[in-house]
Amino acid sequence: MSTLAALAATTDNPVADFSDTPWWLSLVKALLVFVFLLINTLLVIWFERRVIGRMQQRPGPNRAGPFGLLQTLADGVKLALKEDIVPKAADKIMFWAAPAIAGAMAFVSFAIIPMGGTVWMFGHKTPLQLTDTPIATLLVLAVAGVGVYGIVLAGWSSGSTYPLLGGLRSSAQVISYEIAMGLALVAVFLYAGSMSTSQIVFAQNDLWYIVPAFFSFVVYVITMVGETNRLPFDLAEGEGELTGGFHTEYSSLKFAMFFLGEYVNMFTVSALATTLFLGGPAAPPGIAAIGDGMLNGGWWGLLWFVVKLWLFMFFFVWLRGSLPRVRYDQFMRLGWKVLIPTTLVWVVMVAFIRAAELGFLGDSKVSLLGRDFPRATLFIIACIALAVLVAAWFYDNHQVKRRAELEEARAMDEEIDPFAGGHPVPPLPGQRLVEPQLALSAARPAPVTDSGSEENRG
Repeated sequence: MSTLAALAATTDNPVADFSDTPWWLSLVKALLVFVFLLINTLLVIWFERRVIGRMQQRPGPNRAGPFGLLQTLADGVKLALKEDIVPKAADKIMFWAAPAIAGAMAFVSFAIIPMGGTVWMFGHKTPLQLTDTPIATLLVLAVAGVGVYGIVLAGWSSGSTYPLLGGLRSSAQVISYEIAMGLALVAVFLYAGSMSTSQIVFAQNDLWYIVPAFFSFVVYVITMVGETNRLPFDLAEGEGELTGGFHTEYSSLKFAMFFLGEYVNMFTVSALATTLFLGGPAAPPGIAAIGDGMLNGGWWGLLWFVVKLWLFMFFFVWLRGSLPRVRYDQFMRLGWKVLIPTTLVWVVMVAFIRAAELGFLGDSKVSLLGRDFPRATLFIIACIALAVLVAAWFYDNHQVKRRAELEEARAMDEEIDPFAGGHPVPPLPGQRLVEPQLALSAARPAPVTDSGSEENRG
């Protein structure tokens, strides 16, 4: 263990040792990862429909198999047996290639995810990870960028307007939120000193990065929902304005490939969040101390990894059942005007904190709660807290001033007649509508009374 620790401290190369992993064992592990993702996809679709059913006070799927567990399988068979339609105006090569790209790229990213510790498998000692590189985390971002080509090509090759708009939306969405996602991961790279996933997991032995990089975790969670086109950010397939979005013209197994790719992408981004912020396959702190770490390695790591993974899956489902879809302009404003600037500032702060912890800003330390902290680190944290308080104070004052201006504008607003030009006109800011009640009452015929008929009868 000391040799491993020394290696991790002196290099950013992967900690995972694949020297005893022959090529055929890598193929076996690749097959196991593929099966693992397929089974979990079948389960999460059933899980999502059941949980949202409970949230909406209805049973959800409960007929096909025990507790409705075979409903997803039945839906897959139904999709396979449906007629495969190709639009006449479609570019047929790209129309067929788009779902293949979207589905295949969803599986590639999972290759660098450490799913457990080092185990014995078929007589060889190998990590529960397919592969790792010094820049493994960047591979996930690169593959996500390639995966969006499947969506863009699907919209363009369909030869239809609404799929094209859905593809354009998705490309803008992924570009916007991949920037914020990449910036959120920089803080983790600074703390771990590496981009290797196994190295990052090893660096979290003492403290999971969700604590020191909490803001990066929040930004990453927001961006991963946008990356996977899930509610409330599923704007590339908004039914209200784009019918079905980029996959409107798809049917049968080609549609199933997009459906599969979306759910596998959910597992991929969740697995990356687990790896970078929650210690990967490491056991929770209390359980990790049991029996000198007997539950914190080997095949036990796969259990903790799956538990953390499904916590994120529940989060995805909970969002879908709770929040409405946002407007597209609100979504893009959040990415470009909020997430990217604040994450840039956060990365600079983390860089200063890491420089202070590594002694670049002085060696003097202060003892707090039995631990020694660099004096420069505490000073930087205090400056950050002060800056946050000042920013919050300015923001509150701005909001109060804005409300006062709105109230004053309402008190002095101009009254307009919406029917003055012969057709209704919406009011401009600072204008107030005058309901044309008099005009309506004048145009209305006078009510008929029975007084005259009563006098005639008399």
